[in-house]
Amino acid sequence: MEEYAREPCPWRIVDDCGGAFTMGVIGGGVFQAVKGFRNAPVGIRHRFRGSINAVRIRAPQIGGSFAVWGGLFSTIDCGLVRLRGKEDPWNSITSGALTGAVLAARSECFQPLTPVLALFCLPFLSCVSFCLPGGPLAMVGSAMMGGILLALIEGVGILLTRYTAQQFRNAPPFLEDPNQLTPKEGAPAPGYPNYQQYH
Repeated sequence: MEEYAREPCPWRIVDDCGGAFTMGVIGGGVFQAVKGFRNAPVGIRHRFRGSINAVRIRAPQIGGSFAVWGGLFSTIDCGLVRLRGKEDPWNSITSGALTGAVLAARSECFQPLTPVLALFCLPFLSCVSFCLPGGPLAMVGSAMMGGILLALIEGVGILLTRYTAQQFRNAPPFLEDPNQLTPKEGAPAPGYPNYQQYH
């Protein structure tokens, strides 16, 4: 339902770009604050100064990276909505894959196992981080990761929608009591005796 409450397509790009920048700045700021605090020299003043410097330097860069990803994703999504003529989860999945491919086009080294994905792959792989040559191979790998990630997000969204829809399902209507129905023409009203017997 929330898909249809979003902004129309040209404005959606700006909206998603700004939302992604905000998420990147806030999330990156928290992460960089902790990282700067831990990596600073001993002493509370040095640690707070290191934390503030890390946030000041890195948080806008992370927010900018998120904004680029969000803007490109929304641009591709709007293009697919226009091309296909409908808005469904396949647009988001395809947009995630194409965004990953476009952003990886210039990379020289593809590392498919980011820390989040390494948690899922640890039982199956002995090496957690390895490097493959970039270019088309990096584009294919990033497209697969983007598509899989967006498919998981869309799948969880669909499951949550179905789960919450069951809570608000309409109850079956009660059978109507014949005494409360409107009387037919010429028939006496139910519950009242026929007045003709008193004449």
